[in-house]
Amino acid sequence: MAKAPSNQTHYTRQVQLLLAKIYGRSFLKDSVVERAIKFFSNHDFVATDEAITDESQALFKLEQTERNSHLQTICYEILELAEGNSFEENNRKSAQLLGTIQLICPTEGKKVAKHNEQCKALYKAILSLRLLDKLIVNNEIDDPFITQVLAEFEGQTYDDYDKSARLRFNDLIKMPLIMAALVQDIGLYHAQGRDILYGEEGNLDPNRLLDLEDKKKLLQINHKQTLSYISTGLGIPTYVGNSKAERDQFVLDEQHKHQFVKKLIAGSFKAKQGLGNLLKVPQIYTSIILSTKDNYNYKVLPKVYQVLNKSAELGACSQQAVDALYQITGIFPQGYGVIFMPEDEMGHQADCYEYAIVNRLYPPDPHHALCRMATRKLTFISHGHNITVKKKNNLYFPHMAKKVAKLSKERLNEILELLASNYKERQELDLLPRCWYANEFFSAKTNQKLWNKEENTEL
Repeated sequence: MAKAPSNQTHYTRQVQLLLAKIYGRSFLKDSVVERAIKFFSNHDFVATDEAITDESQALFKLEQTERNSHLQTICYEILELAEGNSFEENNRKSAQLLGTIQLICPTEGKKVAKHNEQCKALYKAILSLRLLDKLIVNNEIDDPFITQVLAEFEGQTYDDYDKSARLRFNDLIKMPLIMAALVQDIGLYHAQGRDILYGEEGNLDPNRLLDLEDKKKLLQINHKQTLSYISTGLGIPTYVGNSKAERDQFVLDEQHKHQFVKKLIAGSFKAKQGLGNLLKVPQIYTSIILSTKDNYNYKVLPKVYQVLNKSAELGACSQQAVDALYQITGIFPQGYGVIFMPEDEMGHQADCYEYAIVNRLYPPDPHHALCRMATRKLTFISHGHNITVKKKNNLYFPHMAKKVAKLSKERLNEILELLASNYKERQELDLLPRCWYANEFFSAKTNQKLWNKEENTEL
């Protein structure tokens, strides 16, 4: 693995390398998405060639096996980064992964869409894993395959699984779920999809708002070509070994996993109340948090559940799944820059505000934010405490903004000058800020350890 640069921790670099392996572009053309583009191109050519030789068939199978193996390896890497040996550890590690993705993405400028596009699949996969955990804990999963696998463990909770049981559950359920999340929209990279997104001349903005007809066509192409890629581009791995019993079990498991991936993908296009919500709800959430549209606005990301609740109301996804994700994330996404007014021991609010970064899942109240302090007494710090920023102290909410407005303009300018690096540019815009852009703070290596263990302090 490449050595982490001096301005990044090993973990941050690890995340960036993983993102590059999934949706990155390079001279080697060996990311998940680049392999899919090559497959679509070659497959369309082979499909029109009547003279298919044994040699070309053997090469096709070899490439199929290699693509599958490459994707499986990446899925294991994600599982290692996103999960531990307990429900609590899963949530801590996933919060770190989600937060790191958010904090390495730009929040302003021309590169937002490009970076967000590359990060969406991984972000969505992590949310799908956590949503699965939550729905199992809530006893709200009614899929026959998941129920059958869970039955093998005789009703044990995740924390009770021994190592072999956890490995089997991960192999049969979580690995296919990650795989499905990563390739859910891979069909968009088929030539037909790219013609709609970029235009046949390649001169259109792929992130523009599509008209209804093009949107419908693109959805159909994505559905068809994604399922084609799963069946033909990836296929089912071949058993390597000499045991007939092992081979029979391997083949059976792989067939079940293959069907499970296809069921997840197919279900996500018509989620409503079914299994597809494990992908659909995180997909909608991610499309807002890591939006590629021109109207991307970091300040309003906490309104994501307005979109999700509306989608559920219209029947596009399950309200039950939306509610479960709401309990997991709260309204503030991981890595979001929160601004709060601190209180003294007597509960009196100070005449200033401070910065914090959302760094944990499962807030006690969805409107509260579990954060790591980034400033103390208007000075940036590298080793802040974990705090719970309550709604009553958070400048995102209008009632608190009104309180801050009562401070004199001179005092507000004084605070802004201390906390904003580009103070002069922001002076007119953000005199009463609702949030702060934490990615510049995070770009310093010393500020990238927001998830080391700290006691939590309530404000």
